[in-house]
Amino acid sequence: MSAADEARKSRKIRMSSVPAHIRVKRTRRFALLAASLAILAAGITLVTIALEDNISFFLTPSELAHKRLPLPVENIRIGGMVAQNSLRRDESGELHFRITDLHASLPVRFLGIPPDLFAEERGVIAEGRLTASGVLVARRILAKHDEVYMPPAADMVSR
Repeated sequence: MSAADEARKSRKIRMSSVPAHIRVKRTRRFALLAASLAILAAGITLVTIALEDNISFFLTPSELAHKRLPLPVENIRIGGMVAQNSLRRDESGELHFRITDLHASLPVRFLGIPPDLFAEERGVIAEGRLTASGVLVARRILAKHDEVYMPPAADMVSR
């Protein structure tokens, strides 16, 4: 008899020597563990689906160019930096600037009051409609800042 046959026979003897009530407990424990994992997976899936509509990501101008979305796009968020020397207001008060990620840029129009931190060479996220001509007509502008941001009033007090 080979070593593998002996090991198989030994395992059968060990399994048959385990009392039935212990095998039932093991089976129940395994079933409870499997059911718990299935419920956990279902819960994670439901939370992910529920949050999917509330999570907002933005594209950079390079990512937008790479995706080649069919224009116009009704609701899109573009993030990057306000390009240097691109910020101007026309006679109607509409703000014109370009968002760049240093590889590509996108023209943006915005009618409204921009945030206080909005400036050239600063981080920005613009949310709005991308027209067929490739211009983002922003409904909302969010200024980004780094993690060491201090409001202007607090900055003056600390000096």
